[in-house]
Amino acid sequence: MSTRSARDEADAYDRYLRGMDASMKQKVALTAAHLLAVGDLADMGMGSGATSHALAALYPRLRVTGVDLDPEMVTRAAARWVLPNLHFAVGDIAAPVFEEGSQEAIVNSSVLHHVTSFGGYRDDNALDALRAQVAQLAQGGLLAVRDFVSPGAAPVVLELPAHDEDTLDYLRDFEASFRSLHPQPGAALTWLPSEDGWVRVALTHQLAAEFVLRKDYRTDWAAELQEAYTYATVAQFEAWYASLGLRVLVSQPLWNPWIVRNRYDGKFRLTTPDGQQLDPPATNYIIVGIKAPPGEGVHLEAGPVHPPARYLELTSWQRDDGLVYELVRRPSQTLDVVPWFEQDGQLQVLTRRSYPRPILRAHPGTIDGSTPAAWITEPIVVVQGDLPLGLTVEERLEDYASIGAQHIRSLSVGAALLPSAGGLLEAVVPVFVEVDPVTVDTPKRTSGFSTSGDIRAIEARQLLRGAAVGALPDARLELHVAELLLSRGRELGAWIGAEVTLGVGAPVGGVSVEALLSAPSRRRWRATAPRERPFLELHCRSFEERNGDGVLVGSQVLEYVVPRARSLDTVAVALLRRDADGVWIGVDDDDLPAAQGIAGRSNLVVAPAWRLPRAVAGRQQARAWVRERLRMELGVEVGSIVDLGGAYHPSAGVTPERVQPWVAEVTGCASGLRALSWVRLDSLVEQRHRVLDGHLRVVSLRAARAVGLL
Repeated sequence: MSTRSARDEADAYDRYLRGMDASMKQKVALTAAHLLAVGDLADMGMGSGATSHALAALYPRLRVTGVDLDPEMVTRAAARWVLPNLHFAVGDIAAPVFEEGSQEAIVNSSVLHHVTSFGGYRDDNALDALRAQVAQLAQGGLLAVRDFVSPGAAPVVLELPAHDEDTLDYLRDFEASFRSLHPQPGAALTWLPSEDGWVRVALTHQLAAEFVLRKDYRTDWAAELQEAYTYATVAQFEAWYASLGLRVLVSQPLWNPWIVRNRYDGKFRLTTPDGQQLDPPATNYIIVGIKAPPGEGVHLEAGPVHPPARYLELTSWQRDDGLVYELVRRPSQTLDVVPWFEQDGQLQVLTRRSYPRPILRAHPGTIDGSTPAAWITEPIVVVQGDLPLGLTVEERLEDYASIGAQHIRSLSVGAALLPSAGGLLEAVVPVFVEVDPVTVDTPKRTSGFSTSGDIRAIEARQLLRGAAVGALPDARLELHVAELLLSRGRELGAWIGAEVTLGVGAPVGGVSVEALLSAPSRRRWRATAPRERPFLELHCRSFEERNGDGVLVGSQVLEYVVPRARSLDTVAVALLRRDADGVWIGVDDDDLPAAQGIAGRSNLVVAPAWRLPRAVAGRQQARAWVRERLRMELGVEVGSIVDLGGAYHPSAGVTPERVQPWVAEVTGCASGLRALSWVRLDSLVEQRHRVLDGHLRVVSLRAARAVGLL
């Protein structure tokens, strides 16, 4: 393929992608960080064939086969959707369709619940279907399921507006006829006294989700009542994957913004029996697994507590006004090594895929209900020892990935960043290494577990698409890949995360980025003795790795840090305003000890960010809490708060901290405890190399893409 045709292919990808609705974008993009975009892919239960066609159009080097049980659907799809790499076949997704080990990827989009619903409502039908599919999957191949999950059978109260008589009628019909193919259809509901204009019904959480998810599909209501959407909890799904020899790479809920805005907000309320607010059910759930080699681990769990390993060190700092901070530090410099090469006009990045990071599962539970994966895609992380940087990188690539010095064409050092300036005394330095086009499958085992992942070349913009939809939890890799593209004059590609729209308001009257970043140096911190009850605490424990049969195949003692009394969730917010001159972002000119310890000056321009209290449960409570912080601390009022791409881990080898990036349009400004500085978003991105705060780099980059500046 010529360079020109490959670039034309990339441009066509973006044009095609921009024309998709949000639901279709999610369907085809959620595997982007893991799919190699070559080989054979099966789209199971393809229905109209639109998703199969989208995958084939977006990934022309994939051979896509849409599979459906209905011959008429297959005939119609084959007539409507025609591409050289697209085929359709009649087949049962719960039975063998292809040769064993032949498929690089198998995708199930909103189809497995049909297997359970029309098979006597037997939930294990889904497990049987997955078992048949895994047999057809190649070793190292990808299995993705996008469907619904059960929130469990805990009692809840569903509240509907009393004036919405149509929806109440549908609820009564749901009570009488849900699972209408069952010999005893219906749903167990208890009607409670109405309160303040809301009709209240007691039922299980699972039944509440079943009704809320289908209540607006009224054209085919009778058919909808035949189906049971939810058939397994997240825990059951992950257990199924492990039993089938699949290593979970992504496990997260999805919220379609249009559905939330038009069918959720103000249309119902969900609470516990004692009145505690609950989040609405996710509009879908995605779980992605990779088929592990026989004998390798597919499940990581925290084991016994061990004495401190004394690898990590807690340090304490006191500001000139008496405020005390704790930071954790590693003994050596951390390097993110990013090998890359160009091939057929595309920029390929060698990533470390499916690398074990068990501390991410040490303290499960997140505000969005997702389960952090214990194996992630990341850069080749190197801890620099006594050797100079260049020799360190050469030695690591040779030893770990069998990429000898003779294959290195150039090496450049990028701008350092502080991954989590509020808790880590650490600067990570990216090292970009141009190499000959190479294929590396199995690197040297260095993790202490049965695997150290594999090294795979993935097209750069494909990785960015994965980050936009939550399929790439390592934001450092995202930042490095974006830098690599921008530095070489390449576009980052279409933004496929939630849509961000801004109205044009009054002139902002901000400051220049240059003036803000060049402000006189401040040094407001000094090292001090540790507190008796520190904010952070070190943990040390063993992590046990088991294969699909539950056999122990590896164990490693690891040290990590968590907040003593706060959540593992951090929220970082891009506060945006638009005027006639452009888009502005509100930043905080803060003083943090990590900046002083690393750069010698305490002043650090950061994105507004907070660790959430443990008492905050769920997305709605978190957003209400952040709104209050924005109002009290920064004096700003905001409109809707939208997810700004997927959540990420700033330092997966040190802490299970997870950052939720959000974007909000500022609708009003008053006086707060601290004053925001408003800078042009495009100027901030242009001077990104001078931005030390990792959270600000992430949210400014994503925000610039979301509003069309990149």
